[in-house]
Amino acid sequence: MLEVREGSCCFPREVLGVNVGLACVDGIIAILAFYQLIRIHSRNSQLGWTRQKVFHLLIGSSNTGYFIFFLATIIAVCKRWQCWSHSCGFIFMALPKILSFAAFLLLLSFWVDLRHQADDEDCEEEEFSFHEALLEMTIDDPSSAHADSLRICLPFRSVRVGSRQKIVIWVTALVFVLMMTFAVLMWIGMGNDFIDSPSLATVYVDAFAIALLLLGAALACYGLLICSKMRRVRSERAASEMWKVAGLAVVSVTCFSPSAFVALFTQIPVLYHCQKLDYNGPATSLLLILYYFIGSSVPSAFILWIMRELPPAVVPNAHEESRTIAYITDSSVVVHNPQRWTTATSLQNQPAKSEDAGIVEQQ
Repeated sequence: MLEVREGSCCFPREVLGVNVGLACVDGIIAILAFYQLIRIHSRNSQLGWTRQKVFHLLIGSSNTGYFIFFLATIIAVCKRWQCWSHSCGFIFMALPKILSFAAFLLLLSFWVDLRHQADDEDCEEEEFSFHEALLEMTIDDPSSAHADSLRICLPFRSVRVGSRQKIVIWVTALVFVLMMTFAVLMWIGMGNDFIDSPSLATVYVDAFAIALLLLGAALACYGLLICSKMRRVRSERAASEMWKVAGLAVVSVTCFSPSAFVALFTQIPVLYHCQKLDYNGPATSLLLILYYFIGSSVPSAFILWIMRELPPAVVPNAHEESRTIAYITDSSVVVHNPQRWTTATSLQNQPAKSEDAGIVEQQ
């Protein structure tokens, strides 16, 4: 049982062990996410922030927050911090959940873009689009040397965000403002009887659980639609991407649903405020595993595994090399694309003076 003695709260051994175990798991996931983010950035730092980097940053930050929360909960309960039972514990509990929610909401926005974009493309372009939208497509526009210099000084100035991604940013900001509003109300009501901190936290957790259920359902629906489009593309690459999308959709539903139901029907998310809780150790441990490990750690680890592939290294002088390829011989022309063959033929029929100038430029 969660014992309440002289105003203090003592965790049973099972609950204490689960908190330590969850902290270790989230700490490992955070380390892997940031380590992979450094490796990805070292290979294509010229491209700025890609979707793959943003996902690793959000997941790493979310699991770092959970790691701090579990350890701080143990210390705060033992030291009987009054602030922790009100606004401080609520903030440390809610903030990592918001970051995880933002990561999967961002994934949903990319899937929505991909689903509607695929309607106007043929099968060959569709295969490429699925891979890029899920893993490697850049968010900013590295089109000029001036943009590169600005990115070094102000890395977020040249970021180009889509319309649906802007909606994700606004929704995340709105949820954060709502969370801070609840935290301020808890702080004002600390020590007073007219504001009940656990009740406010429960209202917030219930609303967030409903939003999580809707997010899981949306990911499942769009994942099914995207997989139905991918089945028309007969290639190993499309099949691999289809299984990734299907896996993410299934994991989202199977992990978000039990976590949301635990939040709706129990007081596990507000366990940091351990007054008025009357659960035994094994039952509380199982519910903690369902809410935190199944609901947050497993989806985060799965999306890291899906995006484990490193992007191709970017050559700094790739633009200069592409400009010099202007003249080809007759033997190198392969008639696969009539438009491309016509362009190559027109280039060969230019005067000798322009050919000499092109050779000098290439050298």
